[in-house]
Amino acid sequence: MTPGPRSEGPRIVLLGRTGQVGRELERTLPALGSVTAFDRAGADLERPDSVADLVLDLRPDVVVNAAAYTAVDRAEAEPDRARLVNATAVAALADACRRSDALLVHYSTDYVFDGTRAGPHVETDPPAPLGVYGATKLAGERALAAADCRHLVFRTSWVYAAHGTNFVRTILRLAQEREELSVVDDQTGAPTSAALIADVTAAALARAGGPAALADGIYHLVPHGAVTWCGFARHVVGVARAAGLPLALEPQRILPIPTSAYPTAARRPANSLLCTAKLEAALGRTLPTWQDDASPILAAVAAERRG
Repeated sequence: MTPGPRSEGPRIVLLGRTGQVGRELERTLPALGSVTAFDRAGADLERPDSVADLVLDLRPDVVVNAAAYTAVDRAEAEPDRARLVNATAVAALADACRRSDALLVHYSTDYVFDGTRAGPHVETDPPAPLGVYGATKLAGERALAAADCRHLVFRTSWVYAAHGTNFVRTILRLAQEREELSVVDDQTGAPTSAALIADVTAAALARAGGPAALADGIYHLVPHGAVTWCGFARHVVGVARAAGLPLALEPQRILPIPTSAYPTAARRPANSLLCTAKLEAALGRTLPTWQDDASPILAAVAAERRG
């Protein structure tokens, strides 16, 4: 457990502080109020009752749940564990927040959709997950709504950060080792930095106590634009090379392949695009393009690897 500095404002409990989004939330949330942050050792979602008891004991004004089971392929072999963390624990948290009149902020995923829609998915599109991970995240959304607590759910996609294990860091590691790489080119989405998710979460919570508060419900939170995994990999390598990072791999040597050539345990949606019009209208701000969102993250990772 990490208690934040004392300040005016709401008392906030952050779960999942060591994850990609959690680390960024530790940067943005203290400006709003007093933050008490927990890692898995202090709040383990595989023990839902203990996490609910924690909320009832602390009686915060806001709970931000950045913890989740996110191993998409492993979830196919561990469905019970994925459901425990992504659905059962969320239901327990939601009930505890209802009983203590706390606002629950939760994160979900593009994987609740099957990706067959033409164009970006809107919040009211019927979900149809293709695998265990998406199904358990959808079950968490529904459990939260059924608990009738105050809540905000941010669906996002293709999350990465300057830290942790993610696509950007993997591509740059491989780009230092290889002169050619094959990357899937028939899945389309919007890469979303954990920093953007944390910034928007803080902006939403800043409104939570005022007349312009966001209405309870689901919001899509991704940058503007669309790219395939292959296109994103080429962008990452191109920016890193321009920043002076010595790489064996050149962008044009990242070769496009179909999903069928890179089989995985879990099926992925071909279209992961999410429409953000609802969130932008509620916040009164325009979200960045995925390229602009990526720029500071790529600069930070390149600087780390140069060092």
